[in-house]
Amino acid sequence: MSHPPERIERHTLSILVDNEPGVLARVIGLFSGRGYNIDSLTVSEVSHERHLSRITIVTTGTPMVIEQIRNQLDRLVPIHRVRDLTVEAASVERELAMVKVRGTGDARSEALRLAEAFRARVIDATTESFVFEITGKSDKIDQFAVLMVPLGLVEVSRTGVVAISRGPEAM
Repeated sequence: MSHPPERIERHTLSILVDNEPGVLARVIGLFSGRGYNIDSLTVSEVSHERHLSRITIVTTGTPMVIEQIRNQLDRLVPIHRVRDLTVEAASVERELAMVKVRGTGDARSEALRLAEAFRARVIDATTESFVFEITGKSDKIDQFAVLMVPLGLVEVSRTGVVAISRGPEAM
């Protein structure tokens, strides 16, 4: 009797670490050394006084693989806390992207109309191109970029996902 394959899930992990050299390399090494993929990675200092940084990683895997990743991260020494925001808490996720579009005439007008519908802001403009800034969930940014392709998409630069749990408690 065969078992159905385990479903692949997308999870957002929030990791509080000491802000010191080599910590990020160790976290990434844990993923690459075991063949786990990182879909998005952001890092920023969150407490200068306490020398702490937050690493936000979006990864995909079966529930068992996600649990293994979490347990292995928990064992790394400079890590203070690991939270799987996908299952542990209601959370808010956002990503920022800059989207460059080349175009004139109707394509240019249509790009501006779509940008307005997606609440993207023009942050740079020339007579032949725009750079839009768009913030939201990753799938919103994906959709915007896809719609810009026939209108002259040149390139996209994305920050990666940032996330935080809802409610009054700190991580």
